[in-house]
Amino acid sequence: MTGLGGLNPSPGAMVLGLVQQQVPIVNEPADLKAAAEKIAGMVTGAKAGMPTLDLLVFPEYGLHGLNPKSWLRDDLLCDLDGPEVEVLRGACTDSSVWGCFSLMERNPDGAPYNSGIIVDADGEIVLYYRKMHPMVPLEPWEPGDVGIPVCAGPAGSTLALIICHDGNLPEMAREAAYKGANVILRTAGYTDPIRHSWRITNQVNAFTNLAYTASVALTGADATGIWSIGEAMICDVDGTVLEQGDNSPDRIVTGEVVPARADEARRGWGVENNIYQLGHRGYVAVRGGATDCPYTYMTDLAAGRYQVPWEDEVEITDGTSVGYGPPREPGSTTETHRTDAPRQTTGG
Repeated sequence: MTGLGGLNPSPGAMVLGLVQQQVPIVNEPADLKAAAEKIAGMVTGAKAGMPTLDLLVFPEYGLHGLNPKSWLRDDLLCDLDGPEVEVLRGACTDSSVWGCFSLMERNPDGAPYNSGIIVDADGEIVLYYRKMHPMVPLEPWEPGDVGIPVCAGPAGSTLALIICHDGNLPEMAREAAYKGANVILRTAGYTDPIRHSWRITNQVNAFTNLAYTASVALTGADATGIWSIGEAMICDVDGTVLEQGDNSPDRIVTGEVVPARADEARRGWGVENNIYQLGHRGYVAVRGGATDCPYTYMTDLAAGRYQVPWEDEVEITDGTSVGYGPPREPGSTTETHRTDAPRQTTGG
């Protein structure tokens, strides 16, 4: 059951609205303000048009657009207590609906953060996340340093947010689920080259973690004519696609999830209860299962010695090939700067 896209919610359902937002063109502070006001207006309009909505999810770069030449301008960056976020919080309060939003966040100690927030129906920020894995070498953002938080959401959900390229690393969704998330949100700015991997990773992240995934990207063309994908998706805990959008600009794809179903699967499944079985290997043969860590990459990463066998042959290890300046040294606060970088062609 999908409750007709959330029009008739099932018992225990959370109704989602995934906003395939048109790529904004942001060149000046007035454009940033206009983007915030447009998003706020979409919050108000969507909730008025579909009162069953519990949570609206807007894509990565919804405030800032995809023009790298504007990304590192200080007058086009945001703060958590800044006017743009205030507008978004106010829209949630006014319409009594939850919202998930993207912002490129000012960082006085280095490159900006690519951040995301979840705001509750009272306008309070209940989850704050910084993108862990910027899409290198195309993105200049500081790597996130607040881990992968989770928060209590509507209808008994536990929400997590990962951003774009994060979802291509299976460890990200696994960490979210390990912390209890039964609904994993993924926001993106992806363009056409990533369409296939977007679809399959959304499904895999759901199945391997017995979690719902709800994902959406920007859509439409910016001044270059390159289209972002949109492709809103809601995946069931077995990876089945429950709802799927297209690339229609500003279309809101709606659907429901029932968080208790994810909780039930995690407690009741035997076969393919993968997130539990990862730490309880072979429990038929060994009481409680083997609980050691047999994965070299995990132990090496934890010890600070992660190194792939082809480490010395990797050709691109900074952003200079796409026009960024050299990265700062670890521990320094030198600001990342850009030269004449080309337009982002994949989002991330």
